[in-house]
Amino acid sequence: MIELIPAIDIIDGQCVRLTKGDYDAKTVYSSDPAEVAAEFERLGFTRLHVVDLDGAKSHHIVNTGVLRRITESTHLTIDFGGGIKSSEDIETAFRCGASMVTIGSVAVTCPDLFLSWLSQYGSDRIILGADVRHGMVSINGWKEDSTQPLLPFLKRYIDHGVKNVLCTEISKDGTLNGPAIALYDEIMRAYPTLHLIASGGVSSEEDILELERHGIPAVVFGKAWYEGHINISKII
Repeated sequence: MIELIPAIDIIDGQCVRLTKGDYDAKTVYSSDPAEVAAEFERLGFTRLHVVDLDGAKSHHIVNTGVLRRITESTHLTIDFGGGIKSSEDIETAFRCGASMVTIGSVAVTCPDLFLSWLSQYGSDRIILGADVRHGMVSINGWKEDSTQPLLPFLKRYIDHGVKNVLCTEISKDGTLNGPAIALYDEIMRAYPTLHLIASGGVSSEEDILELERHGIPAVVFGKAWYEGHINISKII
């Protein structure tokens, strides 16, 4: 069964969603992300993806207080990303209760540092973030496109032991236009044992079921949930 991972994105301590990573296209869904997380737990979810969008923009973790409130008020397994650029950032995330961290930009700009974290914390706690636009990996809160094509980027780190990859197709994110299934099929054909987490474009529970039919191991969803397009009884 596909792993279901609701998402909470944070700006100024609020639960928000962007469209295609555009900070000017922001919708606020709640002023209390910890209460949103508690509701996910009450509904039966066990995992949560938390993104510090302020951190991604500022190049260091910002919303530590929100992360701590979520981890202290729920039993959810939290993976946290956004703004992790230093060993201090990663230690802060774990100290505030995150079970895993998602790291993307550092894997592009400082590969030796990423590999040192992978060695230190292990592949069960480090998720490789591979956010892609026009086939190239994007970095720094999706503000910059690197010169690294997706599949060779993944291969490098899978060869070094990465097991978990969160892949967002940026052109799909927040659009409710359906996930990039062809992209995820391509990744799974190349790396069939990878625990791939699909992200971006989910518009309904049917999209989630379609990802499951294609053998995608996990999915992150946000806007479709907040706007009432997902029927919980059909996916849990």
